[in-house]
Amino acid sequence: MVAQGGRFKAEDIWDAPEDGNVYEVIDGELYVTAAPAWRHQRALNRLNLPIGTYVYSHGLGEVVTAPTGVVLGIGTGVQPDLLYISRERLHLISERGVEGAPDLVVEVLSPSTKARDRGIKMCRYAASGVPHYWLVDLDAPALEAYRLGEQGYELVGWHGRGGVLRLELFPGLEIPLDDLWS
Repeated sequence: MVAQGGRFKAEDIWDAPEDGNVYEVIDGELYVTAAPAWRHQRALNRLNLPIGTYVYSHGLGEVVTAPTGVVLGIGTGVQPDLLYISRERLHLISERGVEGAPDLVVEVLSPSTKARDRGIKMCRYAASGVPHYWLVDLDAPALEAYRLGEQGYELVGWHGRGGVLRLELFPGLEIPLDDLWS
């Protein structure tokens, strides 16, 4: 990957080396993060399984986990931990990834990405029109659910130990969150 004029483009994420690291470009800046830890991937999988089962059994669209490139604009290409694209927005999927804002983005916080996920990435997701953004904090432990409003993201649910995730995005789906932390 070589920056053009000192800045990276979103599409540069698709030219990243396959070395196990996560490469993202946000506002023209390159961010390289080591591969996620076991507990991060386990929690992600425990969330992906019920969401994927629900989405596919109801014919609602597509759900995938990282590494999947998502281009949100000329200077921003990211790899969210999990993303959902509704049937109505399947046109955003291309052979190489997603070119536009998914309906839902989920980030599982890691020590090296926590500030970025709560900061610049949250701002970029909102500015790009991602309607739903969830943060999974394994240390809290909690899942924070945000919905895009007129002023940016608004917290619509904080779910901790003993909690069951029930959200408008997936009516009838119930996910016992202790499965994520155990």
